[in-house]
Amino acid sequence: MMPNEWKKSSISEICQLQNGNSFKPKEWDKEGLPIIRIQNLNGSKNFNYFSGVPQEKWLVETGDLLFSWAGTKGVSFGPFIWKGERGVLNQHIYKVLAKNNIHKDWLFYVLRYATVLIEGKAHGFKSTLLHVKKQDIDDQIVLLPPFSEQQKIAKILSTWDKAISTTERLIENSTQQKKALMQQLLTGKKRFGYKDITYSFQKTRYGDIPLDWEYPAIKDISVQLSKKNTDGKDYPVVSCSKHYGFVDSLDYFKKKVYSDDTSGYRIIPRNAFGFPSNHIEEGSIGVQTVHDIAIASPIYVVFKADPKLINNVYLYALLKTEHYRQIFCAATNASVDRRGSLRWKEFSAIRIPLPPLEEQQKIATVLTNSDKEIELLEQQLANLQQEKKALMQVLLTGKKRVVVDGEVT
Repeated sequence: MMPNEWKKSSISEICQLQNGNSFKPKEWDKEGLPIIRIQNLNGSKNFNYFSGVPQEKWLVETGDLLFSWAGTKGVSFGPFIWKGERGVLNQHIYKVLAKNNIHKDWLFYVLRYATVLIEGKAHGFKSTLLHVKKQDIDDQIVLLPPFSEQQKIAKILSTWDKAISTTERLIENSTQQKKALMQQLLTGKKRFGYKDITYSFQKTRYGDIPLDWEYPAIKDISVQLSKKNTDGKDYPVVSCSKHYGFVDSLDYFKKKVYSDDTSGYRIIPRNAFGFPSNHIEEGSIGVQTVHDIAIASPIYVVFKADPKLINNVYLYALLKTEHYRQIFCAATNASVDRRGSLRWKEFSAIRIPLPPLEEQQKIATVLTNSDKEIELLEQQLANLQQEKKALMQVLLTGKKRVVVDGEVT
């Protein structure tokens, strides 16, 4: 039920949408005003430039409200506040001009809220790529409160946005700190019980590592597991993702993407390592901690590290570094397998820096604590995003009113 002071309005009644220009490659230059394209709305600094004389309606200033009407769902479709420098607007993006008695910040939030409804009018593209007509946006109905209430609603929601931005920065800072710490700990530049660098180094393909560290091949500290699900048991199927390691296939993809016949799938017990032999150069390698026993596609290479020689957390951190991703890529390119796969024979010959087990365990503890800190911040971020979503639902529909000039409206 709509509050008495509110009224229904179409988006065309509360704002004007001005389309950008279709700049041609021949108009692009190395200097001039940056051409704001869809990919730039999410922070990409990869610009083309327009050195001609732009029309006023193409110009975008810092803080202007934009609406991308063609893009990826949840990523580059919908309203954005432009945070970059002055530029000119490319096609597929509207500049949004608030009409009289419409608060610009409130307009951004109501357009964000209405985007879900506008997405339903998308046509001609895949499910994740959206493309709507101007009329699809103009005709969408929203609820319009008085200006003073618009202002208060925008202020409340912007408070949540600031908290979200702060948490995102904390996550980024913690992630970068962890990377820097890993670089020092995994190369022996920083060690427990040593003041500064008071020890000698040896040269390896990995780089300089402490002289008292070993440098074995992976096959010297682990063993391949090649058992298959020949009995066709109904074990859960896992997949290894680039960013999250092993995940339950059904939970991750929300649908069945594997074969009905899993008798040829490889068995991966808990705490075993594995990687798809044709994707490891992308960094897809993980430790299976999802199930006690799981199975994966026959293309997976599975191995188990010797716990008397190496700590799983230490080894996983090492194998997930950019340095080892490049080593995997080079080994894949050098492989005799024409399908671009890295098999156990070539993979197991790769060498790794190996500190004493006690030092590995200390490194693992530090990295685990860093991960827990990041996970806690990510949970806080998810909570803030959910709270903001719930607030938008009640504030922008009038189900929950705000205090204006000391009175609850």
